[in-house]
Amino acid sequence: MAGNAGEAAARPLAIEARGLVKRFDGFTAVDGVDLSVPEGAIYGVLGPNGAGKTTTLRMLLGIIDPDAGLRRVLGHERPHEVAHAIGYLPEERGLYPAMKAYEAIAFLGALRGLPLAEGRKRGKVLLEEHGLGYAIDRQIRQLSKGMAQQVQLLGTLVHDPRLVIFDEPFSGLDALNQGKLEKMIRGLAAKGTTVIFSTHVIAHAERLCDEVAIIAGGRVPFAGPVDVARDRIRPQVRLETRADEGPWRAALPADARHEGAFWYFNLPDSGIEPLLRALIEGEAGILSLSIERAGLHDAFVAIAGEAAARALEEDKPEEPRR
Repeated sequence: MAGNAGEAAARPLAIEARGLVKRFDGFTAVDGVDLSVPEGAIYGVLGPNGAGKTTTLRMLLGIIDPDAGLRRVLGHERPHEVAHAIGYLPEERGLYPAMKAYEAIAFLGALRGLPLAEGRKRGKVLLEEHGLGYAIDRQIRQLSKGMAQQVQLLGTLVHDPRLVIFDEPFSGLDALNQGKLEKMIRGLAAKGTTVIFSTHVIAHAERLCDEVAIIAGGRVPFAGPVDVARDRIRPQVRLETRADEGPWRAALPADARHEGAFWYFNLPDSGIEPLLRALIEGEAGILSLSIERAGLHDAFVAIAGEAAARALEEDKPEEPRR
């Protein structure tokens, strides 16, 4: 992850949202969302398609206004006042097909206040730096979908934004380009840029994020550090002993189950040390002992429920873009 969650909590907030509500034709798409995103953090908005992720991001950007609630972006209650300091990659990608790659980057920068001439210079440099120098003068229609997506990504960053918001940025990218994007996101955070991205792929959030908001049914049942989410579930202990019986058996927790050669149980509230003493004094003969923390997937199930987890798993990614 990009940084220490405790340090992140002490930083000023890049985004603060309280009680955001949005309705469409009587349907409540977002129902009382609260978010606090520290400056310089990598923050994930995690949930299945249709959970309200995109609607929440669009409210934060000022593309749509909430029906209720407060939002503050980079210290401003009107996001348009700081649009020049924000980069946004929407889920629906789109560039003008006749534009050359570097001009498309310059155009996206111009939408955020960057002079076109400067944008053209930066566009060429960015393409070279990211291994796309050969595509500088190619029209967007001449690029593969994956290359065009990378061009739009660079256009999101060309004006050096303080805050970057990506909506499902990994969709359609092959494994190689997903890795490149993860590296880019870490690099942005390392220089102090705040990065928010929505995703329905837990692995991306677990690898990258300092903090996450889990969203399901338009609500946020959890928002905070990834480690705190994982700690909602007790760590699991796996124990293998040489002896099958002995006084040490009485020290095992009530939830311990014996499967094959191993005992499995939740880590006791008192920690592992008292149990270790009982095992040693009782001559259990410890062959192996491991403690495994819950993953973010298990935490998601515990926090959002089985139905939301199933919806998350049923979301099928797009075919990789070549």
